[in-house]
Amino acid sequence: MEKFIFNLLKEPSENEIESGRKFFAGQNIFLKGVVATSGLPKPDRLEVCFAGRSNVGKSSLINAVTDRKNLARTSNTPGRTQEINYFSIDDKIYLVDLPGYGFAEAPLTVVKQWQNLLKSYLSGRQTLRRVFVLVDSRRGIKAVDQEILKLLDKAAVNFQIVLTKVDKVKDSEFDSILKSLSDILSSHPAAFPEIIATSVNSGFGISQLKSVIASLH
Repeated sequence: MEKFIFNLLKEPSENEIESGRKFFAGQNIFLKGVVATSGLPKPDRLEVCFAGRSNVGKSSLINAVTDRKNLARTSNTPGRTQEINYFSIDDKIYLVDLPGYGFAEAPLTVVKQWQNLLKSYLSGRQTLRRVFVLVDSRRGIKAVDQEILKLLDKAAVNFQIVLTKVDKVKDSEFDSILKSLSDILSSHPAAFPEIIATSVNSGFGISQLKSVIASLH
């Protein structure tokens, strides 16, 4: 059986870029941090969330998408985000920052608690429209990512890969990175068929990600 090929998402049109800009131009605020499923907000609007390994750049990407420098707290210490952090995007949707999975500077019992919370959220939140799984373009998809992707397949939750830090990868290496990703994603039925490449440092792909999120509303 021929494998499905995953390509980069095409460049957005001027109208799509403007739609994404307007979508995030309103009041974007930090709503709350959640440490247990009982603390989740009422499922009264659609949600999108950012998931990824510790230190993949989730908080920095949220700040870039919302045009706010410090909306999401960033840290050089892997595993700093210990809660499910909810952000309200102009009262239209929730943008959710999940705890980084994988390596974390915390006791094993605490790490396990984070992982259980993350898995419970991903498999049971009915208003969750899409999970953006962030992957460091220099590292690729690792075994710990595969665990999350399999969970999303099982829960039938649509996910889309967002490559981060693409400015740190040579152009000559990019095609092989995409081929490797495509080979892995072809076995995941919940995977959205297009990949978004981003760089917070250069701003590359940020308007594209904005327009994609706006289109889900």
